[in-house]
Amino acid sequence: MNTLDYYNKNSEEYFNSTLNVDMTNTYKEFLKLVPEGGKILDLGCGSGRDSMNFMKLGYEVTAVDGSKELAKKASALLGKEVIASTFEELELKEKFHGIWACASLLHIKREDLKTVLNNLYNNLEDNGVFYMSFKYGEKEYVDDKNRYFNCFTDESIISFINENTKYNILGLYITEDKLGRVNEVKWLNLICNKKSV
Repeated sequence: MNTLDYYNKNSEEYFNSTLNVDMTNTYKEFLKLVPEGGKILDLGCGSGRDSMNFMKLGYEVTAVDGSKELAKKASALLGKEVIASTFEELELKEKFHGIWACASLLHIKREDLKTVLNNLYNNLEDNGVFYMSFKYGEKEYVDDKNRYFNCFTDESIISFINENTKYNILGLYITEDKLGRVNEVKWLNLICNKKSV
């Protein structure tokens, strides 16, 4: 649980450093596929930044974060309860028009990611969309803050999704890091949808 320990202990710093990052262009790619006023699950909401923006645009948002401390801060920001749960333990009966997982699934070990994605499949409406982002690369590693990361390239994420899940891949694109870090992090952004029955 080292990754969650980091976010619990450093929730204030993380909240302040990520709250005002501009994700407008990424929102557009996702929201054009979500019906107006639709239901969105923000998976790994962190500071609550994205949930807040979706709510301002009229969407009905359910927010989840594995860090209890970040969930408290995001709850205060949003004026509604954020569910504190790991993705592996998350059980929701509700269905959503969109699932938004911005830089959150990258903390799930690859062998567990298949289960998490397939469980979430049941929480999507037919043709519902799923946005996820990962650091670009091939490796799995633990950084100097004891956080686990699971990276993908375009080729490896396509193989992973096609071989392990029932999602259709709708779009795949690479973006630059928005936090101004020196080490040239690139992000792999993926939009999938649920195959209609």
